[in-house]
Amino acid sequence: MKNFFILLVMKILYLGLKIAGKNGGNFLGKIAYDWNPNIFRYFKITCPIIAITATNGKTMTNNAIGYVLKTAGKKIISNTEGNNMETGILSTLLKNCTLTGKIKADYLVFEVDEGYIPVIFKDLKLDTLVILNFFRDQLDRNGEVESLILKINEFLKTYTGNLILNNDDPNVARLGQANPENHTVYYISVEKYAYATQEIKEAGEGKFCPFCNTRIEYEYYQYSHIGKFKCPNCNYGDNKIYQLASNVDLKSRTFIVNDLTYQIKFNSIYHIYNFIAVIACASLYHIDTKIIKKALSNFVLNNGRLEELTIKNIPTILNLAKNPTGANVTLRILNEDEEEKELLFVLNDNLADGHDVSWIWDINFDTLNHVSRIITSGTRAYDIAIRIKTAGFPIDKIEPYLDLHEAVKSFYQTTAKKYVIANYTSLQPTRNEILKQ
Repeated sequence: MKNFFILLVMKILYLGLKIAGKNGGNFLGKIAYDWNPNIFRYFKITCPIIAITATNGKTMTNNAIGYVLKTAGKKIISNTEGNNMETGILSTLLKNCTLTGKIKADYLVFEVDEGYIPVIFKDLKLDTLVILNFFRDQLDRNGEVESLILKINEFLKTYTGNLILNNDDPNVARLGQANPENHTVYYISVEKYAYATQEIKEAGEGKFCPFCNTRIEYEYYQYSHIGKFKCPNCNYGDNKIYQLASNVDLKSRTFIVNDLTYQIKFNSIYHIYNFIAVIACASLYHIDTKIIKKALSNFVLNNGRLEELTIKNIPTILNLAKNPTGANVTLRILNEDEEEKELLFVLNDNLADGHDVSWIWDINFDTLNHVSRIITSGTRAYDIAIRIKTAGFPIDKIEPYLDLHEAVKSFYQTTAKKYVIANYTSLQPTRNEILKQ
């Protein structure tokens, strides 16, 4: 009766939110979870639950998996707008269940914050878990990467569902050995692309084998510590690949999987990893490859994740970057672009961002290609401006503005192509200011 009462109250609150034109975010889940932390057990779910976790890329991969399944005619319930902690996922369930806790769907697809996998799925039966990557992120909240990996590894020791792992991330591939009794572990990989390097060019993790402590060796790096690696002592990393992306051509925005060419709307190696994970997940549920190909060719994510806009007839690329890797991915795309361009970097240090912004010193500003001006803004506009100055960029071409409106206004006074990097709480305000132009 207690859970029934909680759901009844949440339904009334949700109705009020809809009348007020509000979504509510994780509001419903926070109230319900405070009343009963065990409320996840009340839901009656008979369909598969798919979860996607990673430091970077989980929103895009989550939404793309959902889009593919919808294209296949399936009914999907998903947290497409984020809200990926326990209260956010609980809010999604509360909005889509009956008063008795029944969920009517073909699939539940959730992006889940890395630290909350063990919390949420101790009470919900997880069918498939996709793990893309692990990077340093919000150190004052998450701590070091190793502590996060060990937490998920502990959960996986008793997990027997489908496990899709990025074999090109040594921090992720190791998790395939967490439970030797799990025979449904699937590894994904991407072949070397045109801008891969022999030496690591950005900050990375996982330099030593987690099983024998030998320094691992790379054949090449795609970006950060993502690439083809192997331990020379115990062969860690030499796994059978379930789905492989090859012939990656970022200019034509195509890649090949199992002799089938996929056309996408994105031009980053970072996205190829997201989409090979989507293909692997969809194939486990026997979705026709023609449907997957059609869905990925139409899929876009217009929420600031490498979003392409045209403002005042000026091409503008906007990307979220809440850690060094996110920023370096954007700068990699910028440097692969031979056109003249300008960069706007907006950096906040609010609670959701993490107050520690020391991560900006791991951003690779040293080799900027054809960048004529950089504007900085946000609560830490001067911190990021100093970081860029120390990388050797001409100080007379750096313009810091604490006022975001003034920063964007100045940004569009020239006609050069625009790249924008914004961290978590600055992303949507920056996007809104840009759209006002």
